[in-house]
Amino acid sequence: MAVRSDPFERLLGDAAGAGVYPGAAWAVGDADGVLTEGAVGVLDPSHPGEPVRPDTLFDVASLTKILAVWAVIGTLVDAGKLDLTAPLGTYWPEAAGRPLAGATAHHLLTHTAGLPPRANLRHLYGSDPQDVRDGVLGERLRHPPGDAVTYTDRAALILGYLAEHLTHEPLPRLAEERVWGPLAMTETRFGPLPPRLRERCAPTEYDEESGGPLRGTVHDFSARLLGGACGIAGVFTTTADTGRFLRRLLDPGPGPLPPAWTAASLRVRTGELLPPRGLFWHPAPETDPARDIWAHFGFTGTGAWVSPADGRWAVLLTNRLRLTRDPGPLARVRDGFRALAFP
Repeated sequence: MAVRSDPFERLLGDAAGAGVYPGAAWAVGDADGVLTEGAVGVLDPSHPGEPVRPDTLFDVASLTKILAVWAVIGTLVDAGKLDLTAPLGTYWPEAAGRPLAGATAHHLLTHTAGLPPRANLRHLYGSDPQDVRDGVLGERLRHPPGDAVTYTDRAALILGYLAEHLTHEPLPRLAEERVWGPLAMTETRFGPLPPRLRERCAPTEYDEESGGPLRGTVHDFSARLLGGACGIAGVFTTTADTGRFLRRLLDPGPGPLPPAWTAASLRVRTGELLPPRGLFWHPAPETDPARDIWAHFGFTGTGAWVSPADGRWAVLLTNRLRLTRDPGPLARVRDGFRALAFP
């Protein structure tokens, strides 16, 4: 067997061979473009003739929170349509009179609003989208806003609802019109994917209901409950499109991702509370916040990093969920990938 000479290909190819995931695609770049990119492994081990390619589409899970919600919220802040420090109940009728009324969008973006952590929305609220919305917005807080950092999918779901309230447009349209379209992210969209795109989509977990792995349909159960598109998950994209997005964060010029919004987000906004958080972004694991490497990950096996100090960005997309729910092996691969991308 030939020895892999590229360190990224060697690291990620060895992990595919060890069963961390069936396949992976990656890209690393700077403000000028792509420095390295590639793909290893297969889409599905049951069909070894289908290799992962640079244009493979992945269900990016919680990267939806960055590519759609965080980005859209940034355009609203930049346009003066949203004050991050205003209590939600003072301008959002659905939040008024509810436990969430005193929390702010800043609390949601830093996971300090006091919301309960991830939960089975159907089990709690039923299958009707309006009942889910009412239940999530009316849920009792675990602690007063600003008292602690607790990661929860609900924060992104509520921010998606808020963006829709402020604009009277659905989140998928907001993301396309305000972010993806202007950045020429032509491969990025909410699912379910049409048949012509499903063929080059990496499958995720085996689904008992359909009798096969999910392919082109969002893995996240709550997102599927809400039609496949919400603030929690639902976006499918490629390394090239994610690279265009991340590259824009290093560009100080005008555009769909305002520089002031990016600068405000990529710094610690939680004071002395632990773990430290920016606005939806967090310091990359195994690094000090002062190192200025910021990250966000997805449950299906995806990750994005950006560092204004280094002037670099990186994206790693895998479908590890096709093989395992154990996050440990992939976490070690991510750390190795980050160390190569940001030496």
